[in-house]
Amino acid sequence: MIYDISVPIQNSMHVWPSDPAVQLEYQSHPARDKSHTIQVTSINCGSHTGTHVDAPSHMVERGQTLSEVPLEQLIGPTRVVEIGGARSIQKKHIERLDWDGVERVLFKTDNSAHWKDERFYEKFVYLEPDAAEVLVQEGVRLVGIDYLSIDPYRSEGHPAHFVLFDKSIVILEGLNLEGVPTGEYQLVALPIKLHQGDGAPVRAILIN
Repeated sequence: MIYDISVPIQNSMHVWPSDPAVQLEYQSHPARDKSHTIQVTSINCGSHTGTHVDAPSHMVERGQTLSEVPLEQLIGPTRVVEIGGARSIQKKHIERLDWDGVERVLFKTDNSAHWKDERFYEKFVYLEPDAAEVLVQEGVRLVGIDYLSIDPYRSEGHPAHFVLFDKSIVILEGLNLEGVPTGEYQLVALPIKLHQGDGAPVRAILIN
């Protein structure tokens, strides 16, 4: 079974309020011999649009850029953990779980249902910094969440980002985990190869 956990990039989609809006312009021109029409789409969007990877250089001076993140961090065994009915993912939610051997975790929350909203959802579930510290201590190398940031809207210090980035842990944001059962999977989350990028859109899938 393959689950596509990416959100489609399209005009009028949810983006972070300070990020550029997505602008897709569909263009076409006839082939030289007039036998067919060639379609080309102009794409304008931010590097953190939709389902995307945050490289540490997104916020950390001299942090790893996208091209320096090992692909092995973005591919491999992954656990989907559901935290339902919570305002935030707290230490108490995850410290009692068995993290033995878990290198990648995707948090499924109430956020996934809000991809259907007509506008950006400001009260999305986020990761508390003390919970991020637990993940660091447990040796997790990638952390994913099902909305556009792992920190809350209007966060001033972005504490969860820094807890993870300081240990070169990759963050995967903008997932849609609705319909994905909790459990163990193989994750493939390969970003566009932007040289020295701070992040990039990803086509992320889970395989079981």
